[in-house]
Amino acid sequence: MKAKLTFLVTLMVSFTLCIVVIGMVGVLMAGLFNEVVDNAEIFKLISPAFQTIVGGFIGLLAGVKLSHGETDKEPTP
Repeated sequence: MKAKLTFLVTLMVSFTLCIVVIGMVGVLMAGLFNEVVDNAEIFKLISPAFQTIVGGFIGLLAGVKLSHGETDKEPTP
């Protein structure tokens, strides 16, 4: 049961991370090729947000994977 839950959480987090990264790259590319928008301002706005989102999701995935080895039962000798 715990392995199935860990798999589902990992799958949802990975899928959400992929959607967010694809969306942010799309917005970045649209802004880069728009003549009205200053490219330096795009990097100032998107870089911290991108790093925060990716770092948070990677931290969550690492925590899920590290806690996967823990069990509620005591090992039998």
